[in-house]
Amino acid sequence: MNTRDLPPLPASAGQARSLAELNDRSREIFRQIVESYLATGEPVGSRNLARILPMALSPASVRNVMADLEHAGLIYAPHTSAGRLPTETGLRFFVDALLELGDVGQEEQGRIEAQMRAAASRHTFESALTEASVLLSGISRGAGVVMTTKQNANLRHVEFVRLDPGRALVVLVSDDGSVENRLLDLPPGLPAGALQEASNFLNARIRGRTLGEVRAEIEAGREAMKRELDALTERLVEAGLARAVGPSDERQLIVRGQANLLEDLRAADDLERIRLLFSDLESQKDVIDLLVRAEGGEGVRIFIGSENKLFSLSGSSMIAAPFRDGRQKIVGVVGVIGPTRLNYARIVPMVDFTARVVSRMLESGRG
Repeated sequence: MNTRDLPPLPASAGQARSLAELNDRSREIFRQIVESYLATGEPVGSRNLARILPMALSPASVRNVMADLEHAGLIYAPHTSAGRLPTETGLRFFVDALLELGDVGQEEQGRIEAQMRAAASRHTFESALTEASVLLSGISRGAGVVMTTKQNANLRHVEFVRLDPGRALVVLVSDDGSVENRLLDLPPGLPAGALQEASNFLNARIRGRTLGEVRAEIEAGREAMKRELDALTERLVEAGLARAVGPSDERQLIVRGQANLLEDLRAADDLERIRLLFSDLESQKDVIDLLVRAEGGEGVRIFIGSENKLFSLSGSSMIAAPFRDGRQKIVGVVGVIGPTRLNYARIVPMVDFTARVVSRMLESGRG
């Protein structure tokens, strides 16, 4: 897997030239600075770099290279230290050009897939998605996130159940066994048999399809529905579908492992950063908007810090990959949110593999 399709961080023309002109020595020093930051969160100085570099360089020579890297906008000196840390531009360059991804071992692949399938078989497909977020959280020590939509569940059965003269329940049973109930106001003067007639009409069309697909089919065949149903029952079907499907952008967000983000705090500004990130996670709309962006491309997407307004204050990153249903339509996203010093080499292939497992489960009818 490579990350060359990831969205680049905008850079000035001067920065772009500087990045392209980095020689092997500069790239190696830059790599060591980034990898030290990802491992410890601490700045690294020229003396320490001179000791760990695979080439013989004096601290003075290292300092000269670090000055060039700083001029290129790849590293900076925090006010509390003479060492250097990567900038967000530097992290993006590292991810796009220098990141060497690890592999997900066979044993780990088997464990992830087995746990998710067990969760789906014991409960519902939503349980498998929750398990995916828990697994990614544990692997990354960040927050695991999953976004999908209720419209993506394949349905087995729909039933209209009258509660009183003016109200009914729309009961939706999915292929995975999950059941949802939605309240529905009934049209005045509805005939006694209309609820059963509406149920029969939908059940003849809905099995193995999503609500969105059924609604699109019925809207396209509106004249046929008019011939088959009386006006009040037709209104009931339309109202029931609208109530069941909800707004077109209605999405479900699962977040697990926020407590991991409280680990390894090193300073008061770390605590403030995590407080801001928690605030971001509570604002689900912004998280969903970001995950929707991750639906827009193939493979794993990485968002770093202020590349996205959601993380502009908390200085966080997100690694996310879309998953598909049996028709190869993208129907959701799995990912990890955490500090910018996430272990990208390990987490990127894990997120990619987890998304593939979810896709396979949907293709095989487990979702």
